Amino acid sequence: MATQQVSAEWHSWIKDNLVRGCDEASIIAAMVQGGIDPVAAGIALLQGMSSPAQGNLALAQPSGYHYTTPRFPLAGNIIQTHDRAVRVAMRITQPVVAVLDSFMSNEECDELVQLSRAKLQRSTIVDPTTGRDRVIEDRKSSGTFFTLHENPLVARLDQRISDVMRWPVENGEGIQILNYQIGGEYKNHFDYFPPEDPGSAVHLAKGGQRVSTLVMYLNDVEQGGETIFPSIHLAVSPKKGSAVYFEYCNELGQVDAMSLHGGVPVIAGEKWIATKWMRQSRYC
Repeated sequence: MATQQVSAEWHSWIKDNLVRGCDEASIIAAMVQGGIDPVAAGIALLQGMSSPAQGNLALAQPSGYHYTTPRFPLAGNIIQTHDRAVRVAMRITQPVVAVLDSFMSNEECDELVQLSRAKLQRSTIVDPTTGRDRVIEDRKSSGTFFTLHENPLVARLDQRISDVMRWPVENGEGIQILNYQIGGEYKNHFDYFPPEDPGSAVHLAKGGQRVSTLVMYLNDVEQGGETIFPSIHLAVSPKKGSAVYFEYCNELGQVDAMSLHGGVPVIAGEKWIATKWMRQSRYC
């Protein structure tokens, strides 16, 4: 969906408040009180945090990536999986992004959340130098994983995910569950492993590069929590049972920097999502 344009004055105000150390959620709340749409406020905030002064990722621009035939279908409103009809609500071709409705039932969402609650641990990232898991402030969430076919629900979802992503089940990492409380966010990042980072080698050896992602929304979020793609000014609001798909590695092995994305801070309520990453070959 299109987002409201945020003025240069607001962008300057955001940077000033970030430098002062203000909390991201309070910045968004102040912008909303000032008449800015929450989604536009979240995008502007992550853009401000991506400036050189903040030391985070700059907004991605195309740099030699070739858009070959995508894995996701270019046409059709319905994807028929082995057990469910999934509706395509929106698609973009460069980068490849699609929003899906009715991917999961309410009962499936609730069951996955309940199976995850007792297993949650603080989320980590891959250290770009060592390749080891590391806790950072840019990622404020708790999570857990399910192995392939760990239980009947996960097995059913693994096959449905494979049907939608048009990629073999065995190439998928285990489903990851994430829970974000108020203020929880994930700043701009890529899901692929940057080939130039020394720490990527250990992960690329386990099935090659990640090629695509499916983020499944397990609950409705009262306010905030959008998944945003700052490079294309796209924000996807959490909707229970829906999902957003995106791919970023083509048949040449190139990775698409336009797939830069982040999670806007949760302002009210909490956010539950399930994430599936697919690899070039069998994941081990």
